[in-house]
Formats: sequence, C-alpha cells, structure tokens
Amino acid sequence: MSSDNILENIFTPFQECINNEQDVREEIRNIMKDIEKPLREIVTTLQIIHRTHNGEEISAACFAARELFESVRAGYEKLDGVVPAGQYYRYNDHWRFATQRLCFLAALIIFLEKGFLVDKETTAQILGLHEKSRLHLDLEDYLMGLLNLATELSRFAVNSVTYGDYNRPLQISKFVAELNAGFRLLNLKNDSLRKRFDALKYDVKKIEEVVYDLSLRGLVPNRGEVVE
Repeated sequence: MSSDNILENIFTPFQECINNEQDVREEIRNIMKDIEKPLREIVTTLQIIHRTHNGEEISAACFAARELFESVRAGYEKLDGVVPAGQYYRYNDHWRFATQRLCFLAALIIFLEKGFLVDKETTAQILGLHEKSRLHLDLEDYLMGLLNLATELSRFAVNSVTYGDYNRPLQISKFVAELNAGFRLLNLKNDSLRKRFDALKYDVKKIEEVVYDLSLRGLVPNRGEVVE
C-alpha cells in the first residue's frame, strides 16, 4: 500500500468526525435561538419590578414569565435529543450562559412570588432540565444564577425606595445576607465562580446602605409591618 493510501485511510475518518461535530454544533445553535427568544422576553417581562411596586402587576408579570418558560422547556427537550450521549461538556459552551441567565430568572420569580430561595432541583424543573438523558443542570450554572439574582435584587432595593416601598429593601437585605452566608460555606475553587462570588460583597454593601439610609430618615417600618 502506498504512503498516499495510508494517509488517506488515516485522515479520511478524521474529516468525517469533524463534519459530524460541525453538524451537531449547527443544530445546537439553531435550537438555542428558540431558547434565547423566550429568555429575552422573560427578562423584559420581569423588568416591571423596577418600574412599579404594585403587587398585582408584579404577580401578573411572574405569571407571564412562567408561561414563557414553556418554550424554554420545549427547547431543552429538543436539545436533549441532539447532544450526543456522554458529550455534555464538549458542547455545553453553547448553552452555559443562557442556562445561567434562566437560573437567575427562575430564582427571581420564586423570590417575587414566595420570598425564599429556590433550590437546584426546583430550578431544573422550571427550566425543563430534570430527568433528561443527556442534559442536566450543572451546579456552577445554578450558583451563577443565584449570584446574578443578588445583583438584580440590589438594583431592586434601590428602585423600591424610589417608588415608596420601604418594606422591600428590608426583605431583600435579609434574603441576600442569608444568600451570602450560604456561599461563604463553600470552598470555591472555580475561577469564574470565585470572581463572581467576590462581587457579591458589593451587592450586600449596596443593599445595606439603602437600609441604613432608610433608618436615618426614619422610614424603616415597624417590625410588625415588615414583609417577610
């Protein structure tokens, strides 16, 4: 057998692998467009919290956002059928950022509706990433979502005061302080997660300053009036 034939026999299968991988990535990118569209709509819908403190309007926005998550779950269902078995981490760069954003949005909805921190399992159910054969909710994506939530809530605390809601910053302060305490229990080694966690202290400080300013101005509600 000639050297040319030997090289062809060796390298031809490589090109087939490359072509197959490119096809998979292209299909994933197309599916991600179907997931990112409702993601943007959910973000837009929940921005109402920075424009009003009307409870009914915020509840309606949460309900609308939950309906949009139906499209997100459908997208992840299709994605689960496209990602090759056992190759989650080979392709997850395509959906990592979107998943982190969706974790944050799911956590924000639960906070607005219930006032507590959503757990990882419930978040996976909201996104449609539970009981999948090839996809799962990565712990890092869930934690990144919670850190993004803290930043959004620091902004929410400031805007709540602007609209005359003095209970909300106290609720947010307690919630984010507990979230910060939870993260401090972790020995974070991951660089990106560690850097993002380092920024949490600034969110905590910003919220504490809002509460402190309310206290100085005599606007802190009586303990019995604070919304938990």
